[in-house]
Amino acid sequence: MENQNAIDELDLKIINQLQKDSRQSFQELASKLGIAVGTAYNRVKQLEKSKVIRKYSAVIDPAKIGVSLTALVLVQAEGSHIVDLEKLLAKMEETIAVYDITGDFDIAVVARFKDTKELNSFVKRLLGMAYVKRTVTDVMLNVVKEDFTLPAF
Repeated sequence: MENQNAIDELDLKIINQLQKDSRQSFQELASKLGIAVGTAYNRVKQLEKSKVIRKYSAVIDPAKIGVSLTALVLVQAEGSHIVDLEKLLAKMEETIAVYDITGDFDIAVVARFKDTKELNSFVKRLLGMAYVKRTVTDVMLNVVKEDFTLPAF
């Protein structure tokens, strides 16, 4: 029996199209891929149901809404509490990404701020959290590439 959750070439093409424009209609999607509208609809619904497509969202230019400062904060934590700390960091409104990493630090946090005052407050809150040993903060000067779409081949 074939795995109903397996991703095939058509699913990958659908994913690519939706990453380009998730607001396109099923009719447009079907037309671009040369498939029936019903097929497009059913495939997208299955991708949503299986959580391959987790959500749809608008990509916003942070600077245009007054959030022009991006920082990478590396966190060294007490080993047995890394996962708990990651969960707390993930809930902070400034945080856009939390990564469990290897090396001298345990956690990488990407966060956005209106200004250095907000960044300063954020870092001080981090340093005041239980299980945080040390942090190192890098401020992003220019965005060379920032694209969270995945190449689906």
